[in-house]
Amino acid sequence: MAGKRAPLSAERIETKALDLIEREGLEKFSTRKLATALGCEAMSIYHYFPSKAHLMDAILDRIVGEVPIPPDDLGWRERLRQVAFGYRAMALRYPAFFRFMAHHRMNTRTALALLERILSIFDDAGFGTEDTARLFRLFSYYITGAALDEATGYAKGPSAAEAVPGAEVARDYPLVTAVNPYFKSEHHEATFALGLEMLLDGMERRYREAAAEPAASIG
Repeated sequence: MAGKRAPLSAERIETKALDLIEREGLEKFSTRKLATALGCEAMSIYHYFPSKAHLMDAILDRIVGEVPIPPDDLGWRERLRQVAFGYRAMALRYPAFFRFMAHHRMNTRTALALLERILSIFDDAGFGTEDTARLFRLFSYYITGAALDEATGYAKGPSAAEAVPGAEVARDYPLVTAVNPYFKSEHHEATFALGLEMLLDGMERRYREAAAEPAASIG
């Protein structure tokens, strides 16, 4: 006798949906296909989620909740560093869904709570409101862009051009050939870390400049 199917629940629907998205891609995901995988009617899913958009928001909340929030007693650089690497790890766990997340409005309570906690790192460090806003956006640009690049595959998009033969590349484009090994996945983490430290260095310089501005104007 076949094993009894687990009862339907919001958590089970989210889990199966995320599994389908990661295995087959966002483009092939549909509520009908999800219902088939769950062994239920599509209308049963709508009992838990009014629409596919509501389901996608629920999945987003679920994976956003996996981004670790570092303790407040750490320095601001280390807190941002931990958020950045945690966010990158989340993106690499769910590369297909991350394509949706990277372009989706973060307006649920769970997502807003994450944004609030990240903003508090800048606020606790002593950055002013305007600098907090601008530096947060810079931080987001970097971690989202880098994670999206890694999650979707560097330079893996479609191209109508025929690939240049390897021998020709080696002969005519020596610099492209020389740097190519460092574009491979085993170097991604080191590249991400380097860029992050350069960004944090720039933030620290901005903080020192802002702190010196009142004194300079008085002098």
